Amino acid sequence: MKIDIIISADDIKREKIENKTVVVIDMLRATSVIVTAINNGCKGVIPVVTVNEASAIARNSKEEVMLGGERDALKIEGFHYSNSPIEYTRETIEGKSLVMTTTNGTKAIKGCICARNILIGAMINAKACAKKIVELNKDVVIVNAGTNGEFSIDDFLCSGYIIDCILNLEKAELSDIATTSHYVYKNNQDIYSFITYANHYKTITKLGLTADLEYCCRKDIIDIVPEYKDGIIL
Repeated sequence: MKIDIIISADDIKREKIENKTVVVIDMLRATSVIVTAINNGCKGVIPVVTVNEASAIARNSKEEVMLGGERDALKIEGFHYSNSPIEYTRETIEGKSLVMTTTNGTKAIKGCICARNILIGAMINAKACAKKIVELNKDVVIVNAGTNGEFSIDDFLCSGYIIDCILNLEKAELSDIATTSHYVYKNNQDIYSFITYANHYKTITKLGLTADLEYCCRKDIIDIVPEYKDGIIL
């Protein structure tokens, strides 16, 4: 098995991911939201790129559809949820469908449609992701959503932890960037402390969302791996 990393949604190239297993990471906060919502009984998450697309799906749906996401880390006007995983409790999301749009995460997911499998990963389900990757037994590309097309420390560190979990199960051939990600994680296993250097951390703390940060930095509290197929994450 070979492991590679793409550092932002803007850097996704078809030839890099076609017919491979992809793990999309936007740990602060979109993929943490998706994992949490599915774990709490959400029927499915439909990721879209634009606010207008999300609103149109909800407006035309024959069943109740919840809207979630953010722009500039803030809740979108008229949406039911922001991009805070803490909001997606079993009481509010169980049995409902969610249409979601975020600045980076949903763009990354939609950019990977030519992959063989598209898994949704975060710190909170990293070990489960690693186990699923090994079961699929294909070359894997970990796609970091990044921040506005730029490299993001938080996603890179999460990639390193998932790689570490994979290597605890099976040998793998790492690209240079995957080796670097794993090295950074091995030398900074106190996730929260290292992520304080990230620009996205600074944005979220300015908004008073420290509870989200603490939640998203927890390791392996959820044992499921949502997967994107045919327009929906289940």
